[in-house]
Amino acid sequence: MSLFDEMSVFIHVVDAGSFSGAARRLGVAKSVISRRITALETRLDANLFNRTTRRLSLTEVGQAYGVRARRILEDVAEAADATHSLRRELVGRLRVAAPMSFAHQHLSPAIASFLREHPLLDVEVDLNDRQVDLVDEGFDLALRIGTLEDSSLIARKLAPSRRVLCASPAYLKECGEPLTLKDLSARDHRFLVYGNRPLADQWRFRVGSNWQAVSIRTPRLTANNGETLRDAAIEGLGLAILPTFIASAPIVAGELKPVLSSYPLPETSIYAVWAPGRPLSTKVRALVDALGARFGESPYWDEAIR
Repeated sequence: MSLFDEMSVFIHVVDAGSFSGAARRLGVAKSVISRRITALETRLDANLFNRTTRRLSLTEVGQAYGVRARRILEDVAEAADATHSLRRELVGRLRVAAPMSFAHQHLSPAIASFLREHPLLDVEVDLNDRQVDLVDEGFDLALRIGTLEDSSLIARKLAPSRRVLCASPAYLKECGEPLTLKDLSARDHRFLVYGNRPLADQWRFRVGSNWQAVSIRTPRLTANNGETLRDAAIEGLGLAILPTFIASAPIVAGELKPVLSSYPLPETSIYAVWAPGRPLSTKVRALVDALGARFGESPYWDEAIR
């Protein structure tokens, strides 16, 4: 087997986190993976993995080799990609990381449509609300919502991420609809809070040209997932601030009703981000362009409730 093939197997093991995982991805026996890694280590005269009965981890040499090996494989893939792009075909594999709620409702159909248009392309999507390390974890692209903390990344805005305060009609009938910010302090009101952000116990609203914070008493529910809060709000458990990409469908269906709409909430954005220092591949650019065209400054989920 060639060095290139052994290098490719090595990266599959790193990405899968185990020999057995790499074997499943490649459709071969685990023993085949083990032999190829052993051959590579013999060729390099170095141990690439720390092997125990419970876990597999990279040695220091393995970490350094992994960075360079991945770069070489990406260059080879990009050379093939450039060749095929001359024939207007996208080929190869894309690894994309995205936040779970947005991916479930909006990215998944976008990816499916993109794959139908490009039958020679494969996409692996990792759904996780954590922020992945694009370089170390080998992702071509990530979607992020909110303020971008890593200024070294290259970003393209795909759409605004607007938010809405809402509750179910049943809840508003029971507890009354708040008409001013002071009404949120009424004892009868209950709150559903997104916990995965700083100052989760404060809701900020724009009043004129200023921002006013409303302190939230002990929430009825705190969750780090917007769909969980949406479901609780639909069940009449309290007031929730939700992204419109989550709230739009139940608002249109009459399951939720926006309240205090005259007091705007802070807006963020949905971005596609990728690592700097390398040309953007044709297939990554094509996916970013497709997502930008599908969502845009007035995304369909906002238009539905406008």
